[in-house]
Amino acid sequence: MSSSQAGFQPFDQVLDQDNTLKILQNALHGADDGELFLERRRTEALVFDDGRLKTASYDAAEGFGLRAVRDETTGYAHSTEISAAALTRAAETTRLAVGIGGATLAAPPMPSNRRLYTDADPMADAGFALKIDTLREIDAYARQRDKRVVQVSANLAASLQEVFILRPEGRLLTDIRPMTRLNVSVIVEQDGRRESGSAGGGGRTMISGLMQPDNWQATADEALRIALVNLKAVPAPAGVMEVALGPGWPGILLHEAIGHGLEGDFNRKKTSAFAGLMGQRVAAKGVTVLDDGTIPDRRGSISFDDEGTPSGKNILIDDGILVGLMQDRQNARLMGVEPTGNGRRESYAHAPMPRMTNTYMLGGNAEPGEIVASIRDGIWAVGFGGGQVDITNGKFVFSCTEAYRVKNGKIGAPVKGATLIGDGATALKQIRALGNDMALDPGMGNCGKAGQWVPVGVGQPTVLIDGLTVGGSAT
Repeated sequence: MSSSQAGFQPFDQVLDQDNTLKILQNALHGADDGELFLERRRTEALVFDDGRLKTASYDAAEGFGLRAVRDETTGYAHSTEISAAALTRAAETTRLAVGIGGATLAAPPMPSNRRLYTDADPMADAGFALKIDTLREIDAYARQRDKRVVQVSANLAASLQEVFILRPEGRLLTDIRPMTRLNVSVIVEQDGRRESGSAGGGGRTMISGLMQPDNWQATADEALRIALVNLKAVPAPAGVMEVALGPGWPGILLHEAIGHGLEGDFNRKKTSAFAGLMGQRVAAKGVTVLDDGTIPDRRGSISFDDEGTPSGKNILIDDGILVGLMQDRQNARLMGVEPTGNGRRESYAHAPMPRMTNTYMLGGNAEPGEIVASIRDGIWAVGFGGGQVDITNGKFVFSCTEAYRVKNGKIGAPVKGATLIGDGATALKQIRALGNDMALDPGMGNCGKAGQWVPVGVGQPTVLIDGLTVGGSAT
């Protein structure tokens, strides 16, 4: 087995653990916190587009990040060279943040042996030729399903992140984090009009499950269904109206418009719309929101975060009352609360910060059909694309990829070009009904913050909101 295929073992291969710990402890002498984060990540991605293999890539990267924290100041140095010499140089840099020191290291994270996903390599789960054959089958299947299909794009991706975290008290944590994803996009054409649809999913699982015919056929069927719905779509209306959000992936609106505002750093700096509202009502009765990194095999799950704190099932809003925030170690210490296992980073080249894992709203008792039937004048939005959010006031703009006009409880034509405009704090208080169909998304979310991207999950039941602004082009 070559070194590129063997497990990542920096303390067996290139570093002496005792010497490395001394370097780390010297860098953190007089600091409040810090750690050494070592990582190797390997990624494979195949794109089959328009009847041919368009790209096939394999990337590998490794390196370390050394962090020293003193009060609100963070010193961070990283390198692709994993060696004692590189660590010593990094320690000299991060030491500048500590200054004259004087602090006592914060208590270390509590240990945990919990494993939430396999540690097998998902890229080795199936041969290269089989992956290409599967993508080719997806392309042929989608075209055979409907003669209006003019283009198909299918992507398979898998990665393996191997993490070592050395804490200054001497504890070494290791985690092996797999990730897989399948995505299918379809373009259809009828009478000169072209529309598209896409579907996908995955998680911290092996890639063979995504390559099973029952899985990829369902994914291709869903992409085709959305494209055909959009062929019949009429221009969306505009105005303030009732909006029902579907279950599962529409929770991305909850994630963006509300979730970011419940991250510890924004609240500590008082730049969140929710700052100073702990213990107060911020949502309608019945609304309970959690961030849960402990769900097995989910895209946003982590056995422990990138500081070594075990992930948690954290209640953020309980029956409409703000009861918790998502915290990394630095913000938790500065705010006088406990870390919640939400200290995450994109890679060794990035310092951790409070980030979401799997953020979702619990379901209620209402039947989804009855919720939609209660709409007098509005839309039913079941699919979302991109959006923008201002964390300081919670204002959001989201585009719908699948939505329907509803009048007097009757579902009408699908609408195209609908955008939802509002602010998270107001929308939470205007929730009128919660369905009994809470679902998590199929595993396709990525979250951006301060230039860093991490995988996340979202979820919610069918939700009815009074008075959102719908942007559309219908006259």
